[in-house]
Amino acid sequence: MIIEKHEDHCLHTCNGHSYIRKNWLGSIVFPFSALLHQSEFSDEIVLHKAQIFKNNCKAVFPNRRIITTVFNEEGIQILVTRYIKALNPPQQLLDIFLHDSNATLDLIARFVSLIPCMPDTLDENDGCNVWMTSERSISLAIGNKEEHAILLCNFFLYFGKKALVLLGTSLLEGHVAYVLTQETDEYLLWNPLTGQCHKQFDSFCPLRSVDCLFDDENVWFNIQQNNTPMAVYFDYSKESFWKQMLPKNIQETKAQSIQPKEIIYADTNKTMVEDIKNRIERMLKCKMMEWRPKQPTRWNRQCTSILRQILPKLELGTGSFVPSEEESEFERLLQFYWVTGFPIQMPYTDVQSVVDAVYQTGIHSSELPQTEFALAVYIHSYPNNILSVWVYLASLARNQ
Repeated sequence: MIIEKHEDHCLHTCNGHSYIRKNWLGSIVFPFSALLHQSEFSDEIVLHKAQIFKNNCKAVFPNRRIITTVFNEEGIQILVTRYIKALNPPQQLLDIFLHDSNATLDLIARFVSLIPCMPDTLDENDGCNVWMTSERSISLAIGNKEEHAILLCNFFLYFGKKALVLLGTSLLEGHVAYVLTQETDEYLLWNPLTGQCHKQFDSFCPLRSVDCLFDDENVWFNIQQNNTPMAVYFDYSKESFWKQMLPKNIQETKAQSIQPKEIIYADTNKTMVEDIKNRIERMLKCKMMEWRPKQPTRWNRQCTSILRQILPKLELGTGSFVPSEEESEFERLLQFYWVTGFPIQMPYTDVQSVVDAVYQTGIHSSELPQTEFALAVYIHSYPNNILSVWVYLASLARNQ
């Protein structure tokens, strides 16, 4: 505070002088939680804390996976927790099994598995992970393993499920991201790339290690000595089993999600789907002749007709439903032929990928005399140009 003082007996050269005096006016205390609402301050502190947390976890278990921060599409580093938010699946999926919630969840998991997956190109330990939002992943019809898991987790949250993203390793796929859901008396492990669900104690589950969990509030690192799914204690509220990144006072002031309020889906062009189906069928027939340069390639129209009727039923029947009419026709066919073949199902990326998958079956390589073939292609379309491709190639050899 500056106070001016004027005096009459001052010299003519002196108009006045001032001095400084300190007066106590009071104080203001900012709670730490309030400071966290200030975005710049919050981001700087929490991101720094996330890096320290990751380093500490890696120091104890260097081979276990943990991701605390990533870069968004704008190149801004953010917490992984900001990607988790309940989001609406396509209404088309919700209308199929109106009275069977379990079947709806299975169908939603299948829908996510049909989104083509980008291969891992970067080492997650270098801190350069870039993740898209779920809306962006749906729009582009592509995503990495973590983006698949985040999308499936967000869909499950829409149904009120208790769901978290799980980072670990798999015997079949290496680094993986699963979705963990907590049911009444058990935990379920969902593979978003296959749509398959495994119980915690399922010996056929390919998941080999459970390293890290995260939801919209926090990140938990597994500090249990045995991190195989069957041995893991999934109650992450127990600090002796799970190390949490953010304390509760910070956790309660979670940052806003970068996900949209809802996802707007676009219809898939039916004409485009039919064109792709015809192109695949023409290409496969041409390739069959190329793959069999020394033998003639004959097509069995009766078997082809049967296969074309079967394939559309397999998509929503999880591959186990074959109508009795087609079954009886097959039985009549088996009286005259030895039939070898099976359906192939895969997400659509391009025609060449389908051709390569069919070639790997080796069905074309039959050298039995008088061999005939049957080929059927079916594409089931979902919103946003997400397609499920079915191909059934069979060889038919006459019974001797």
